Amino acid sequence: MAAVVATVVLAAVGVVIGVYVKLTGNVKHIEVTGDDLGATRPPKVATTSLNVLIVGSDQRDGKNARYGRSVEGERTDTIMLAHLSSKRDGAMVISFPRDSLVQLPACHAKGGLPGQQPHLGMINESFNSGGIGCTWKTIESLTGIHIDHFVKVDFTGFKSMVDAVGGVDVCLPQRVDDTKALLHLPAGRQSLNGEQALGYVRARYSMGDGSDIGRIQRQQMFISSMLKKVMSGETLTDPARLLGFLDAATKAVTTDPQLTPGVMKDLATSAQGMTAGQIRFITTPWHYSVTHPGRVEWVQPQARTLFQIVAKDKSVAGIKGGQAKAPRSKINIEVRNGTLRSGLATTVAVALEQRGYHITKIGDAPRKPVPRTTVHYSPNGASRVPTLTADLLSGTARPVPGATTSRLVLTIGDDWKGLKALRADDSEALKGFDATHDTCAS
Repeated sequence: MAAVVATVVLAAVGVVIGVYVKLTGNVKHIEVTGDDLGATRPPKVATTSLNVLIVGSDQRDGKNARYGRSVEGERTDTIMLAHLSSKRDGAMVISFPRDSLVQLPACHAKGGLPGQQPHLGMINESFNSGGIGCTWKTIESLTGIHIDHFVKVDFTGFKSMVDAVGGVDVCLPQRVDDTKALLHLPAGRQSLNGEQALGYVRARYSMGDGSDIGRIQRQQMFISSMLKKVMSGETLTDPARLLGFLDAATKAVTTDPQLTPGVMKDLATSAQGMTAGQIRFITTPWHYSVTHPGRVEWVQPQARTLFQIVAKDKSVAGIKGGQAKAPRSKINIEVRNGTLRSGLATTVAVALEQRGYHITKIGDAPRKPVPRTTVHYSPNGASRVPTLTADLLSGTARPVPGATTSRLVLTIGDDWKGLKALRADDSEALKGFDATHDTCAS
């Protein structure tokens, strides 16, 4: 996750070449060869744009042993692609769900890893089978996007980066106690240190709806908050803090050798005017697999459209369609089951999450049964109600006097009929949120 911040900031902050040389001297390198990537790579359409593969290393030995049982080698639970536009006037970060069921390509055995035969499998298998080169090849083959560089970051490095900027602000809708993630936090807005931040982005079952998709949404919001902190005057005008962050970032990452000081300097010079608000986060459009329970599949043609936008260096903002209401990605929903149908709240939460809503909590209504499906809201959440009700086949909206939260509470009643069918031109799945997104204000 923090590799996204390092990649964008190293590209957006202009510092002297001598500092770049020092910082890049911290970076470890792994060579990815043409033989690793194969002879049929996607062409580079926009020659001056930049596409960087970003993975989070889940290695459970050494300093990382306390975060789970020891397993041999490395795994990656986080796979993202950062795209910097040719004009350096914007950036996009695409997340690939870890549970994605995709067609994996052949990869050579390398570095003690067994290699990979072509087969249908989970997207993160490639890292286990063939390392970063195989993951690089997999993402290129699935998306048709030409990747220029990779960045890999581990647990310990992530914590150091958060601590170097003096913590990162988040907002929790309720208290969290997650022994597995070593995380115990009160509800509300707060600043997380490195240790707490690692638990926050790793936690799965104790927050939201307990899915990997929910965790991805939380990771994206954390990255946006961290970017806002790093690219604010609070950091950029403090040389000691800025260099401390960049020093921690470069010590945390492993890259390909071609990501040289000269490349970083050129990027920094060309992207000095970029702001946090010009960086957008998008999750590959997905739905849960019917034939393979627990796995997700990518929704077409939306996913293909997204990849073509990146490959051709176009803007998501230029896509037609979608709604003129509050975007789903900025709406937090608590789902309550007001019926006697067991598990209905979870089913509805999954369906809403697939459309891009953020699920903060799943539970039961205080009393059952509830005859009518209702969306409860405060004045602060009124602008978000039309978006949600437009997606429901049945339901009414009711204000809650005196409430101040912007979160919507959807109570499912006996009249529940499901969600309306998605329009063919509904492209909101491609519209993520920018790095100024405030999780407390959403």
